[in-house]
Amino acid sequence: MGTSPWIVPDDLWERIEPLLPKKERRFRYPGRRPVPDRQVLCGILYVLHTDIQWEHLPKELGFGSGMTCWRRLRDWNQAGVWQRLHETLLAELNAAARLDWSRCVVDSSHVRALKGGLHTGPSPVDRGRAGSKHHVITDGHGTPLAVLLTGGNRNDVTQLMPLLDAIPPVRGRVGYPRRKPDSLFANRGYDHDIYRDQVRARGIVPAIARRNTRHGTGLGVYRWVVERTFAWLHSFRRLRVRWERRADIHEAFLKLACCLITHRHIRSLCEPPPDG
Repeated sequence: MGTSPWIVPDDLWERIEPLLPKKERRFRYPGRRPVPDRQVLCGILYVLHTDIQWEHLPKELGFGSGMTCWRRLRDWNQAGVWQRLHETLLAELNAAARLDWSRCVVDSSHVRALKGGLHTGPSPVDRGRAGSKHHVITDGHGTPLAVLLTGGNRNDVTQLMPLLDAIPPVRGRVGYPRRKPDSLFANRGYDHDIYRDQVRARGIVPAIARRNTRHGTGLGVYRWVVERTFAWLHSFRRLRVRWERRADIHEAFLKLACCLITHRHIRSLCEPPPDG
């Protein structure tokens, strides 16, 4: 019988715990003992996986209240916990030579934003309803390197350079940290020569499909990995529809999901090869 996906495994907790901010307890009038961080993180993962409302978190599972979990998610995101965790996990993959720096792939996906808020806008693909976009850049294997959140009406190409800027310096190998792939693959939505020039100026070869050309250029052989990454991201039910008015809370869920996907790739390193 498999483990519930919101249970934090020991190896992941060993990586997260040193990154969490420590809060000193008052000696006098210490108040109620806070819910342990690991149990709160399980509650956050429960919401991420099931899309349950915060106030309906089952207290019998020991997560603490929904407000407690919400506050910790907010505070940990502000402290940069998910960003540092992602960089740690990427460094481990890089040390194992499991990041494909020969190319990166970019794309975006639209989600409906039912409560509005910052980084929402009328979506041209959803009858003008309020929505947001998840913008992702992956390595050649589909490992997420960075993710951004914008309004649903933002043109994909406007986030091309911000995505490249968002790739963190990835350690794990001898020499300087790496943050630049050799080439960049993108669909027709990124077809603007001015951006091709900006990509080339960074020493990256652009492989961007052109508009008004027939399909079957062969770029899809490389770009399919980012579609699979979006399928992984949206397997977390909380990311299929944006319920949070606060953009930082939705971004926190996005970054946490990227960490979990990257962690899966690390765990696959320890799995035995299939028979035959």
